[in-house]
Amino acid sequence: MSGAPITDLSKLCIHTITMKPWTIEQSARKFAEAGVGGITVWRDAIAGRDIRATGKLLRSLNLEIVSLCRGGFFPALQPGQREAAIKENMKAIDEASELEAPMLVLVCGAAPGQSLIESREQIKWGIEACIPYAEKKGVQLTIEPLHPMYAGDRSAINTLEQANDIAEYFSSDAVGIAVDVYHLWWDPNLQEQVARCGKNGNLSAFHICDWKTPTLDMLNDRGIMGEGCINVREIRSWVEEAGFTGYNEVEIFSTIYWGQDQDTYFDKIIQGYLHSS
Repeated sequence: MSGAPITDLSKLCIHTITMKPWTIEQSARKFAEAGVGGITVWRDAIAGRDIRATGKLLRSLNLEIVSLCRGGFFPALQPGQREAAIKENMKAIDEASELEAPMLVLVCGAAPGQSLIESREQIKWGIEACIPYAEKKGVQLTIEPLHPMYAGDRSAINTLEQANDIAEYFSSDAVGIAVDVYHLWWDPNLQEQVARCGKNGNLSAFHICDWKTPTLDMLNDRGIMGEGCINVREIRSWVEEAGFTGYNEVEIFSTIYWGQDQDTYFDKIIQGYLHSS
């Protein structure tokens, strides 16, 4: 395991979805009390709330708002559906702006019934349509490549190389990339592509968790760092060597952990972060 050990929580960010049973206010106060430095907000956590007031609360607790999740899902078989996706992304950009989140993370989408090549082209068109509005609002569109098991319906962007190609195609400060170990740890070209991402100034976010073996659910069975087979610390060392100085964002979907005592689960996350990240 390479990379320097982590000794404090100042660069730890936790996604609200990680602590799904908690309200955003509960999460924020728990994070702040523990000394966590940042928070990434999922849109469900602010639905029906005063977004500006929520952002003010988070900052009052000395939490940096790292990003808003999520936009994307651009591909569709029908033009009207693609237009609706653009409108929804404009709404998400507005929410990020109101929250004063610098990034909107994109789960880019895929459309069953059409080729991955066609879906990837529609993703490019969708991002291109959103760039002017994102620039106006000061929000970066941050592409997150997803594991190939999601290629059929959640994202046609499945490798960091593909995400790099898109980001470099636009060559815009309004487009960046989120590297998530859960989705990319298997890639034999990962170190090379992380270096490429950093060299071109596109490495915007770094998400961590672990891959449990066996995995019981394709979506909702992620592990805490240290309980699976991902060498999180090594990948973090590659990201840092590529020039990344931002937060290590814990993003865990887990029906098992959401069903447990959340304070105990939160403590496990902290320990996993300090000892295995």
